[in-house]
Amino acid sequence: MVTRSSTAKPGSDPGLDDLGLHQRYLDPDATTIMQVFQYITTQESEDDEEQHALQRALTSARLLSDLETHPACIMVALLRALPWPRQESLAQKIPLDGEILLLARDLHRLDQVLVQIDHQESGKASDAERLEGIRKLLLTLVQDIRVVIIALAERVWLMRASASMETSLQHQLARQTLDLYTPLANRLGVWFLKWELEDLALRILEPDTYKLIAQKLAERFIQREAYIASVVTQLNDALIEHGIRGEVYGRPKHIYSIVKKMRSKNLIFDRVHDIRAVRVIVDTIPECYTVLGIVHQHWVPVVGEFDDYIARPKGNHYRSLHTAVHGPEDKIVEIQIRTHEMHRDSELGIASHWRYKEGAKADRSFEERVVWLRQMLDWQNEVAQARGNPIPPREETIFVFTPQGRVIDLPRGATPIDFAYQVHSELGHRCRGAKVDGQMVPLNQPLHNAQRVEIVTVRQGGPSRDWLNPAYGYLKTHRAQTKVRQWFKQQNWEEDVASGRALLEKWINRTGKTPPALEQLANHTGYSRVDDFLVALARNDISARQIEEILSPTPAAPHEISLLAPTSANTAPTNKGILVVGVSDIATVVAKCCKPVPPEPILGFVTRGRGISIHRANCRSLAALTTRQWQRLIPVTWGQQNMSAFATDLVVEAQDRQGLLRDISEAFTREKVNVTSVNTQSHGTQARMRFTVQIDGLEQLARILKALQGVTGVEVAYRA
Repeated sequence: MVTRSSTAKPGSDPGLDDLGLHQRYLDPDATTIMQVFQYITTQESEDDEEQHALQRALTSARLLSDLETHPACIMVALLRALPWPRQESLAQKIPLDGEILLLARDLHRLDQVLVQIDHQESGKASDAERLEGIRKLLLTLVQDIRVVIIALAERVWLMRASASMETSLQHQLARQTLDLYTPLANRLGVWFLKWELEDLALRILEPDTYKLIAQKLAERFIQREAYIASVVTQLNDALIEHGIRGEVYGRPKHIYSIVKKMRSKNLIFDRVHDIRAVRVIVDTIPECYTVLGIVHQHWVPVVGEFDDYIARPKGNHYRSLHTAVHGPEDKIVEIQIRTHEMHRDSELGIASHWRYKEGAKADRSFEERVVWLRQMLDWQNEVAQARGNPIPPREETIFVFTPQGRVIDLPRGATPIDFAYQVHSELGHRCRGAKVDGQMVPLNQPLHNAQRVEIVTVRQGGPSRDWLNPAYGYLKTHRAQTKVRQWFKQQNWEEDVASGRALLEKWINRTGKTPPALEQLANHTGYSRVDDFLVALARNDISARQIEEILSPTPAAPHEISLLAPTSANTAPTNKGILVVGVSDIATVVAKCCKPVPPEPILGFVTRGRGISIHRANCRSLAALTTRQWQRLIPVTWGQQNMSAFATDLVVEAQDRQGLLRDISEAFTREKVNVTSVNTQSHGTQARMRFTVQIDGLEQLARILKALQGVTGVEVAYRA
């Protein structure tokens, strides 16, 4: 066994400079940082893997120092040279602050998830939706944004060290870097790491393209940075000369972004105008246009390369002035000009940089979390010299894996049954057990982030009614609850078909007449399927009187038909406030099958001895009755109403519970609706109620239906 090598100079005690940590903001924590460093470099190493871990730790610490992250990040990065159990031991031995151990523990959890992803991603093609789910999982998983920053720094080291790996492994790392890590770096605004990761990945996946663009740039990275620095200096001097205070900074366009722009806009290299880019941030909009004039006075603008996104913002409200000019040495430079407010909107608002670049579908709750993460990152940069306790993120969603590696998002508190229904309805119906990370768990046990969930099923079967009982806690999601209710409703359907058939046979036996075929009965009542007709019978949607009229049709009497002959050209009102065209002083009765309410369209049907029956124009029963007796129809309209209220039937389907009928009655009372009859049916946890109510018109009907929909447990309320 050999002792790990140290980077300290011989014959001297190592300091932060010896570690490459030159940032002075770390000085207050130098003693603790050096304690961690000395411990990890004096441990005996048994293999090359631990030497690689040490190099990863030192490189990551330097990168994080360059980003001026919180000192705790530097310490955790150094701790990562040790296996997880020894990290805990060292943190307690020194001792280190509790937040450092929490960061290390979160990073260890993240490691475990990434290993799981590596296995699941092996040999699979990229899928945008699945990758988006994994990115959200990684951000939601951690309790502190600094964990993601450390992971990104470690990924940079791994990509740098990948040159000695096999080609297939290099390609796998590069693809995963572009799929997962660079979008995360982009979303968190860690541009410094994002650019290097993208360029390293491109060099592995497309070495010829990388070399070609590098040659076309004809300058080294440092030279490009020096050129941008020169442009920034000249532009700063010009702004000072005109009395404008502003921030001017820039960066050269990286090779990956150049290739991406060439492909997305189908450009040749010479037409890419933002190879070198500078950004100017000022206080006001007028100053933006003043700076634009200064830029165009100082350098010659490129024709056709000016965009005013302040006057005409992009669809995502992105605002800025974009122009391209022939800068020093006649090299083209793109310049963006915006206010501080526009810059904040671009970074944190709906036009955030990651949304603008990636074009992902909007997700409000996740965007709010990214805003929080970005704000926390800025806070850490500002107070890097002070210790603070991170604010816990608001976690409303969890992300779990299927056995095939698909990421499923669920609300916090969701159960394995919710998971099953989210994957597929049939999987939920046949669910009988669940394994979480290989261990059997109760079906009502809440799931947590990054767990792998496997559902144990039976070949045939259905859900349990206990799943709908909130006291047992089986279901959290509305989707799962709806699917279970629909399954039981389908089972009740079959029962209702049998009940309807028995009821029809009872009526037929009572009349003693030979009935027509069931198909004919269904068509007469406006149903295309016999089962629909029988269910309507069972649920009282078709009355006994309607069936009796179909079974015992009465031929139209001559004196009744003569009512259709107009006695005058005028329209006369009846005693019910209904106008019968061409007929006066005739009795009318509101049909019980449909119970029309003004001002909906109506039609009259001439009956024997009961005057004219008034139906809704779209009444199914009326359509059935007039199939063979169309000559009994008579035009009618609503006249001046003498009736104070009209009767109509309402149906409420709900999840049965104690106090349901009371709450529904209170809804009727609030709307001042009189209930004249109630018919309730219960099937397990489902309740179906039919109310006959008196209302003064369709407006009141709409209000009461809306009120009923708002009652807890009510699934649907509608007019019969």
